[in-house]
Amino acid sequence: MIGNFVVNDVHIDNRQQALLEWLSRILPHSEFKLTVASADASFRRYFRVHLADKTFIAMDAPPAHENCESFVRIAKLFSDAGMHVPEVIAQDLAQGFLLLSDLGDMTYLSQLNETTAPALYHDANMALVRLQLASKSGILPNYDEALLTREMQLFPDWYIARHLNMALDDKQQQDLQKTFTLLKQNILAQGQVYVHRDYHSRNLMMCDNNPGVLDFQDAVFGAITYDLVSLLKDAYISWDEELIIDWLVRYWQVAKKQGLPVSADFSEFYRDFEYMGAQRHIKVLGIFARLYHRDGKEGYLKDMPLVMHYLRKVCERYIELKPLLRVLDVLENKPVQVGYTF
Repeated sequence: MIGNFVVNDVHIDNRQQALLEWLSRILPHSEFKLTVASADASFRRYFRVHLADKTFIAMDAPPAHENCESFVRIAKLFSDAGMHVPEVIAQDLAQGFLLLSDLGDMTYLSQLNETTAPALYHDANMALVRLQLASKSGILPNYDEALLTREMQLFPDWYIARHLNMALDDKQQQDLQKTFTLLKQNILAQGQVYVHRDYHSRNLMMCDNNPGVLDFQDAVFGAITYDLVSLLKDAYISWDEELIIDWLVRYWQVAKKQGLPVSADFSEFYRDFEYMGAQRHIKVLGIFARLYHRDGKEGYLKDMPLVMHYLRKVCERYIELKPLLRVLDVLENKPVQVGYTF
């Protein structure tokens, strides 16, 4: 025990010491225990604060790398829209510390199976509809062409050049950039709404009001299919395509009835979903490579094959994406298929 707190399973560094001192000031009459809750792909860390009768979550987000202000602002925006997000109990933006309500430790990922999936994805879809119905332009940053381009550029920079240690020839680079342009044109033409930007099974929690939603601080105003791709073509769990289509149809039917900006024809909406997916899969492969090579987080390497599988399936389905499939064949040392249209 140190002062009025006990530290379990936590190696104390300078930031943790500062966090403990801050917690002691905002919880002056309470003894508490601190345990590691989780870390994510950024510089943020989370600790569970155990009091006698309740728990909180303490976020440590170094200001040099993370912006707590956006978390606080978007938490209120999403909460006002009816999404179940953590309540901000206390904040110290200068130090990068937040004290949050605790949504528990039961992720969707830990609970999803063939029996639970229909109800859990229904809850996630309905939470998304509520958020999207509250959307207004000019509140969140636009998911614009520049941002879409920066994200996809992670693929040649980190996945191809750094992870695979390969270089594309001029034709392959041209095919890649043409594909990026094609995807951007489709995505920017889609209906624009609030986008969580990481709406998947590790960031959704099973709790009293499903789902509890985490990791929303990078939210933007962008394509309506983006969060659906994050949810249904999750990098950490996969489902048969007929299930994905069923859950997507159910979302689309509700969204259309509620007046959200989705295509009136499901086949067009599904194409938009697939094109948005291609952009996200390209980005995620680059991010996972960067997390490993720059940040030393090798745990994401095991998730790359599923993401590549998603990307290949999309490219196989649409003739406009066949040039990218040829690039992927070369990267994976697969025989280049005949009959590609350029």
